[in-house]
Amino acid sequence: MNYPKNIRELSLDQLKDYFIAIGDKKFRAIQTYEWLWKKNARDFSEMTNLSLELRQKLEADFDLNSIRTDFIQNSTDGTVKMRFRTFDNHLLEGVIIPTEKRFTACVSSQIGCSLSCSFCATGRMERKRNLSFEEIYDQVAILNEQAIKTFGSGLTNIVFMGMGEPLLNYKDVLKAIERITAPDSFGMSPKRITVSTAGVAKMIKKLGDDAVRFNLALSLHAANDVKRNEIMAINETNNIKSLIEALNYFYAKTKSAITLEYVLLNGVNDSLQDAKELAEIYKRIPVHTINVIEYNTVEGIAFHKSDENHTEAFVKYLADRKVNVHIRRSRGKDIDAACGQLANK
Repeated sequence: MNYPKNIRELSLDQLKDYFIAIGDKKFRAIQTYEWLWKKNARDFSEMTNLSLELRQKLEADFDLNSIRTDFIQNSTDGTVKMRFRTFDNHLLEGVIIPTEKRFTACVSSQIGCSLSCSFCATGRMERKRNLSFEEIYDQVAILNEQAIKTFGSGLTNIVFMGMGEPLLNYKDVLKAIERITAPDSFGMSPKRITVSTAGVAKMIKKLGDDAVRFNLALSLHAANDVKRNEIMAINETNNIKSLIEALNYFYAKTKSAITLEYVLLNGVNDSLQDAKELAEIYKRIPVHTINVIEYNTVEGIAFHKSDENHTEAFVKYLADRKVNVHIRRSRGKDIDAACGQLANK
């Protein structure tokens, strides 16, 4: 029987078939499966309740291409940034954001990014490749271990807001979430997971067709097509009208929460006219919240954060019109771990 080379692509039943085929007991499959998804082994040598001979057999027959921790940075505000190295020597980053009640992991879906949003450090990087579902899963497992070590608590939430566009790695992102939410793995509620997209309308609709249960965030960042075209090239093929239609379709199919993310750029998208246009979009979509985000300075990029007066006026305009709006203050700026800063530094 032919098996996938990647052992983590095998179901428990397929693992049982494999062990029977090599003349071993099928309960070895349960032991191996637990090492893969409960104990998060990142090398066959760690599977210590299997014989050395069997571990060597598994290593000969399968790959276990785990990511490894390459570097850890700690911010003065408690944020932890972890750089990971893949089996083929690429780098990516993930972040733990602690608050009083939550420990949120911000994970990456691609190595680099192809969207080139003009205000984002990751957007200046070349996209090397998509991350596999098990590499995404490994990030969560390692970040969870680090959260327990640093804060004495495991992860409570996961946001796909790291490097890359999740909906351009659709299959592996959904497979990773399936594993993260599985009872024989982390068992995390999908309602504690948010996938953020720069706006791929047809894939937002596909999320609806696939009846996903996690939450969705749209990185909007401008409330008219002229401005959005200037700062987010993806808008040229996924304009605001198409995104509004896609988000309404998604909500009708899933009833999952939708958030709009809006980074304030000084003199670009922070006027009261911009706030008026944003409020109008809010009324056309079943949006749960608008998160107004402080811009984080990126070396070599000529954008700046809005000052406090502009920020407060912008948010007040929205709140006065019954928009559920929150200011999301930056975390981890001193270690380049804040929104838009991830670039393997």
